[in-house]
Amino acid sequence: MNVTLRQLRAFIAVAEAQHFTRAAERLDLSQSSVSTLVRELEENLGLRLFDRHTRMLRLTHAGAEILPLARKAMADLDSVLGSSAELRTLGRGRVSIAASSLQAALVLPGLIRRYTEENPAVRVRLFDVPEHEVIEKVRTGEVDFGVGSDTGATGDISARLLVTDVFVVVMRPDHAFARRSEIAWRDIAPVPLIGPPPGNAVREQLDFALAREGIRLERRYEVTLPLTILGMVEAGLGIAVMTSAMSKLARALGLVTRAAVQPRVERDISLLFHADRSLSPAAQNFRDLLIASRDSLGDKG
Repeated sequence: MNVTLRQLRAFIAVAEAQHFTRAAERLDLSQSSVSTLVRELEENLGLRLFDRHTRMLRLTHAGAEILPLARKAMADLDSVLGSSAELRTLGRGRVSIAASSLQAALVLPGLIRRYTEENPAVRVRLFDVPEHEVIEKVRTGEVDFGVGSDTGATGDISARLLVTDVFVVVMRPDHAFARRSEIAWRDIAPVPLIGPPPGNAVREQLDFALAREGIRLERRYEVTLPLTILGMVEAGLGIAVMTSAMSKLARALGLVTRAAVQPRVERDISLLFHADRSLSPAAQNFRDLLIASRDSLGDKG
């Protein structure tokens, strides 16, 4: 078997682009070259990696299983090459971060700008992904570290607390609750809410904490994206319970937030990294900046 790095890169590019032409553009190769590399890889492995149709390209079951292994192999190689270059040039390299959409939008952009201004030769790549994918990308080595909840972390993933958010009630300023300085959960429970669907990590953490107090929330509307939730609140469709990290965006939309109490429910946001994998110098520098900036990351509403 003679699997080459060029074959693996071509396979990953095609799998991510789901199109040979777009993958070829990304790799700066001809479409025929990319097709040949993928075909050679399939022959070497003795497996069909893609189902090819006239208007559709789709990973086979075997291709889907091999893709994370190929990504990890390339990430490990890129880390070795990147680290050696950084040692020679004192700054060149790459940093890859996975974060849920909220942290990716509201927490990391300012830090990325500050870091790249200080380290212009380092490339920072941000993966904004659903909450449950953050840990998986850290585990497979696709990213250097993640920012999010450590729910589901196991022995191979370590977590370092960055900031603690609290849950707040988000509403229009003309809502009756807006006259209060804080709102008890038992007052919120009978009110129809707008919130994420079952399976969402933030919802599960909140529901679990409230269940211990015998409190159950009803969601009238269930939508996935935080911005959609805020848009529905702004339109007068209801109120929402969200973490205080959303307070800045809520205020920008003319909404108000109030503390939710009895009990006060918190959510930890952590730096997530692989316990057995060393960071490159560039990633270490970004990690240190992130930790040093902890006090400025939270918004308590």
